[in-house]
Amino acid sequence: MVYQSIRLQNFRSYDDFAVELSPSVTIVVGPNASGKTNFLEALLFLSSGGSYRSDDLSVLVKHESPWSRIDGVTMQGISRTVKVQPNKTGKLSQSLIIDDITQRKLLLDSFVPVVLFEPKDIQLMSGSPDGRRDLLDQLLVQIHADYAQILKDYKRVLKQRNSLLKQKGAHVVQQMFPWNVRLVELAQKIAESRLWIVEILNENLTDHYNEIAQKSHTVTINYLSKIPFQNYTSYLLKELESRLELDMIRGYTSIGPHRDDFEIIINNTTASQTASRGETRTMVLALKLLSIDILAKKRGTPPLLLLDDVFSELDGTRRRALTQFLSPYQTIITTTDADIVTKDFAQQATIISPIQ
Repeated sequence: MVYQSIRLQNFRSYDDFAVELSPSVTIVVGPNASGKTNFLEALLFLSSGGSYRSDDLSVLVKHESPWSRIDGVTMQGISRTVKVQPNKTGKLSQSLIIDDITQRKLLLDSFVPVVLFEPKDIQLMSGSPDGRRDLLDQLLVQIHADYAQILKDYKRVLKQRNSLLKQKGAHVVQQMFPWNVRLVELAQKIAESRLWIVEILNENLTDHYNEIAQKSHTVTINYLSKIPFQNYTSYLLKELESRLELDMIRGYTSIGPHRDDFEIIINNTTASQTASRGETRTMVLALKLLSIDILAKKRGTPPLLLLDDVFSELDGTRRRALTQFLSPYQTIITTTDADIVTKDFAQQATIISPIQ
């Protein structure tokens, strides 16, 4: 599913911008704050129906405009359109139209698989657990038919439970049990899915890491949870009940998959404690390249690759490893300096500039 063209109307900083894309590599060149990241966000939004930067639809509509729209045409001539516009109640809503048919429910087959690589990913290993959980969840959303809905339902139940924890009175304990039961049911599905994707990542993580590092190491991911996977539901339910008083003081739920994490082990040593800066960047790059592999195999179609100004974060060896891997995929790269990117590509790349 390769895009031959894309048009943005009233999207973020864009008034009306249309451009043809290369089936291989398109490099978007421009200074900071010129709309490069907005362009990548539009491609992601068109492909998946969601933004990686905000859940607020209003920020996707250009200031003082009532609506926004993104249109794309694939190399196969299939049209895709995402509209953000007011519904009958006046609230902004989004719709996805594929070949003139509005998709009432976004099924897995309606999503174009996408892998996004942005500068903050370089801090994946040393940053907060949120980023590491997101890496697993974003893979699962694109290959597991029900996972997006499970994750959405879990977040909704968690929000309701946290809201109830902030209230006072005996009714809190009485009303908490059904929320606990539903939270535990969804939590088990999330934990099982994350364990499954971790096992798949571990099958080839060592090979990807060693290919980039040009060294021989053993690399594995350990999923970290305070909940034992044997008797998961009964243990979590008991923990939620036993922590109720403390959670009411804190005002939030202190245990569950929203608190889980993972760690990388290199040669039996925790990477976050001992890995050098170069080893950390090699690990992040290996995880991204492996994500591309997994999506291509599980979805049966090459994913779209979006690289937001990451070449400046990588040295020559890692840039070459990345560019060699990208050749079979449609790739959109943003940069402030085209020379940094183009010198590492053997094939010709299309260079465009966002118009503001």
